[in-house]
Amino acid sequence: QVQLVESGGGLVQAGGSLKLSCAVSASFLSMNYMGWYRQAPGKQRELVASITSGSNTDYADSMKGRFTISRDNAKNTVYLQMNSLRPEDTAVYYCTVRRTWDLNASWGQGTQVTVSS
Repeated sequence: QVQLVESGGGLVQAGGSLKLSCAVSASFLSMNYMGWYRQAPGKQRELVASITSGSNTDYADSMKGRFTISRDNAKNTVYLQMNSLRPEDTAVYYCTVRRTWDLNASWGQGTQVTVSS
């Protein structure tokens, strides 16, 4: 089982920035998918951004131009740079990865992001 530990969440004012990190216990050489999802109270978990082994990225429409997903293969860490934060970005943010042979993805415990107006 792959272990993931997110960090970097916190309280920020609207318009501010945060950078989330996700440390992964397995080599990125085995990963074909890495992503960030979020879940706000009373809402379903939704995709924020993803990156494949081929470095193809995908973003939810409301995050395009504001959020950037990246990875450091040497550190086995996935990042989410979040700029121009809005109160509606308030949620628990989860990191997820999937190895090429996994039927299911592995998930972190989540990190809270709160954006005040």
